Amino acid sequence: MIGVLAAISAAMAVAAGAFGAHGAAGPQQAEWLRTGGIYQLVHAVAALAIMGVARGPAVTLLVGGAIFSVTLYAMALGAPKWLGAITPIGGTLLIGGWLWAAWLYWKA
Repeated sequence: MIGVLAAISAAMAVAAGAFGAHGAAGPQQAEWLRTGGIYQLVHAVAALAIMGVARGPAVTLLVGGAIFSVTLYAMALGAPKWLGAITPIGGTLLIGGWLWAAWLYWKA
């Protein structure tokens, strides 16, 4: 299931980046879409890479990437800017996922 979610996450990231490049309403919206797309794509690929050894961190990277990116996508599409206060929760999960993975690899 992690692989399916990671692949869907990567597809969303590409779509967000394309929309940001070709259909965003303005430069700020384009930047939010680009940033969200980059973070979501990188962490989808990372989750695929580590899911066999570090399943928990892989899921944490996917969840963190989704929270981080989807809040940016939502604001780019007109949602209230207070969603930006939620974005760091996703970033914190990304950092935690990487540190958890590092700990598991250290133990191994």
